[in-house]
Amino acid sequence: MKKMTRTVVVMAGALSLVASACGSDDDSGSSSADTEAAGTEAASDGSAAPADSAADDSSDDAAAGGKAGFILPDSASSVRWESFDRPLIQEACDAAGIECDIQNAEGDKNNMATIADQMVADGVGVLAIVNLDSESGAAIQEKAAAAGVKNIDYDRLTLGGSADVYVSFDNVAVGTAQGEGIIECMGGAGSVEGKKVIQLHGSPTDNNATLFKQGYQDAIADSGIETVGEEAVPDWDNAQGGVIFEQLLTAANGEIDGVLVANDGLSLAAQSVLADAGLQVPTTGQDATLEGLRAILEGNQCMTVYKPVVEEATGAVDAAAALLAGSELGTDATIDNENGEIPYIQAEVQPIYVDDVKIPAADGFVDVAELCAGLEDQCAEAGVE
Repeated sequence: MKKMTRTVVVMAGALSLVASACGSDDDSGSSSADTEAAGTEAASDGSAAPADSAADDSSDDAAAGGKAGFILPDSASSVRWESFDRPLIQEACDAAGIECDIQNAEGDKNNMATIADQMVADGVGVLAIVNLDSESGAAIQEKAAAAGVKNIDYDRLTLGGSADVYVSFDNVAVGTAQGEGIIECMGGAGSVEGKKVIQLHGSPTDNNATLFKQGYQDAIADSGIETVGEEAVPDWDNAQGGVIFEQLLTAANGEIDGVLVANDGLSLAAQSVLADAGLQVPTTGQDATLEGLRAILEGNQCMTVYKPVVEEATGAVDAAAALLAGSELGTDATIDNENGEIPYIQAEVQPIYVDDVKIPAADGFVDVAELCAGLEDQCAEAGVE
């Protein structure tokens, strides 16, 4: 399959950082229990000295110390939070010389609020959250701000919130890569007039899903592609996504040419439904998961989007250190959180087609042995080593 010529380039510094972890015993963000912790050491080893600091004087920040709280959203929607973000955040905190309390709300917004209250009571100077929805996230941030605590939106923007900075990937660019991807996968620009797709969106309470959708819908707007069904999947639930997709496919009489899917988990669910229906059409994805990359090698998924978590995690810790020290944040970008413009520290992304699978593999983001098990010929052809 032809690779896109237009790409969103991953920062060279992050690539070299992650690639430095080649000897790790861990592997990828696979959904299996055995591979869930994989890649943790590999990625973590590359996070201690980020090439691009979010703060202008991070070496001074390290001496300042302080305490920050990080609340991850769950363990179910993505293995990345515990397998990658937690260890990367901890290692970056250690390198920055700040104390960090990292906890997981496990999908419960009341639990997240309780954890936040306890962290504030324990004296954190900065609170970073991956919100479960904007309303509950904004309430947490309002209480923290009233107590004199600085707020960070990590990965997901809290609409109407009180964040002092937003640290995330360029989420519109993720969607743009997916939209351009489905065009490329169905024959390229100028060859998709009248072709039919189903769009399977991410969780309606996740602002990132809204940004992904914005990106891919804008990318296909003038392509001639016809969307014959679309729906959001609550809480990024893969099982529910499969049910929703099956209903959309039935409503379209099975007459589709591709599926524009918001992430790898939902893409794999759609692929299973397609296989049961005796169909094989291109699907998109996101997160460059082990199973998503294997599906690309097998020809069942056309592309995914690689997001080096090391950039986001170290960027958030650098921002926390800067806020604790009262230093300037090293970014000129801003974003509107519906409560005003706030600083936006962006991490870059890259679309991954079959010829690009070697990139996350070389970075240590996935374990090559796990990736290529039973797919040795495909890996060799794709240059995965």
